[in-house]
Amino acid sequence: MGETIGFLKVTVFQGKRLIIRDFTSSDPYVILKLENQTARTKVINSCLNPVWNEEFTFAVTNPAGILKLEVLNKDRFKPDDKMGHTRLSLHPIVSASRLRRALKNSAGAEETKMRKVIPGRDNCLVRDSFVRCVKGEIVQEVWLRLCDVKSGELELKLKWVDVSSPTQPPSPHMRV
Repeated sequence: MGETIGFLKVTVFQGKRLIIRDFTSSDPYVILKLENQTARTKVINSCLNPVWNEEFTFAVTNPAGILKLEVLNKDRFKPDDKMGHTRLSLHPIVSASRLRRALKNSAGAEETKMRKVIPGRDNCLVRDSFVRCVKGEIVQEVWLRLCDVKSGELELKLKWVDVSSPTQPPSPHMRV
């Protein structure tokens, strides 16, 4: 593992229109993977539009890293069912943080749109997303479509914390 260049805080807000994997519903949870780190949300029972609202922190060593997410259905007596997967490139948020440092924009306006990210091959965006500087913090809110299933989306918020930030990031909330 290389040198840490920053920390990525990922908030998994909610899922929408997830597919049925049990008789009439599903018991979904999300596994997040970044480099060699893994985290997992809690299971939301009997819900196709779950709200997790859970935050996880990852150390980032690769500016071109990919955040991978997989949604699964918790089963009691057999292996958990796959409910789709998705991904998002970290490049836009990492490059925006470098730009902010170069411009010293952290003390500027309340909110500045720094970069527009459109749906493409390196992500599973449902719609355009903006990397913004909000009160000196680099954030990106996204809706990601789930792949290899008929329907399903995840809403996430990413926040970048520089490794040289004067405030230390909270310890990672890693659960497996």
